[in-house]
Amino acid sequence: MTTIAALVPMRHHSQRVPGKNYRPLAGKPLYQHIIETLLAVPEISVILVDTDSEPVMDGLRKSFPQVKIIPRPEHLRAPEIPMNEILAYDTAQIETDFYLQTHSTNPLLKAETLSAAIQKFLAVYPAFDSMFSVTRLQTRLWDQLTRPINHNPAILLQTQDLPPVYEENSCFYLFTRATLMARRNRLGERPLMLEIPRLEAVDIDEEDDFVIAELLKGRETGKQVAGGQGNR
Repeated sequence: MTTIAALVPMRHHSQRVPGKNYRPLAGKPLYQHIIETLLAVPEISVILVDTDSEPVMDGLRKSFPQVKIIPRPEHLRAPEIPMNEILAYDTAQIETDFYLQTHSTNPLLKAETLSAAIQKFLAVYPAFDSMFSVTRLQTRLWDQLTRPINHNPAILLQTQDLPPVYEENSCFYLFTRATLMARRNRLGERPLMLEIPRLEAVDIDEEDDFVIAELLKGRETGKQVAGGQGNR
């Protein structure tokens, strides 16, 4: 049986949005949203949270005792430490076939999206050796030297007819430890992109993102409540 460990790194201090990992969003600490999502993915064998945050650790012990906590070592706590170095440490703590890494800052990511992604990846592995999530962009893009990236300004195509480009949205990565250690990168030589809906890919990186996520999560929760009442 294939085993998959979910990894969720959560730093205590946030540079742009103070305390964001444990700040309330839609009635509960931010990190609880992704934990609840991961618990609803049947393909995931175990959830590991790498953190140096006491509020996060206390909350996990109280509400999610099945989640394994990896206390982040002092030498990996500085903001400039690359994520891949943290993951190299984390993947050494538990042996499993694959690792799925996501973030607490993706509270709108859905369990069914992750489940479908895992199934798709396992169906094509090892032809593809890793997977990452992307957001489709069909808009006119320019570089910093005012050069068109994905369009010809002399041919004014409608944006929906432009060839799509894809943004790495950091919602999730699926990889093996062998790939991570060999390349010091979550992405192997043959990564598979998985497009996910734009709103589901909202990432909290700035204060405005928190406001947007709060509104969207509240709307999502309201729809779930309304739907549940209608089925009684």
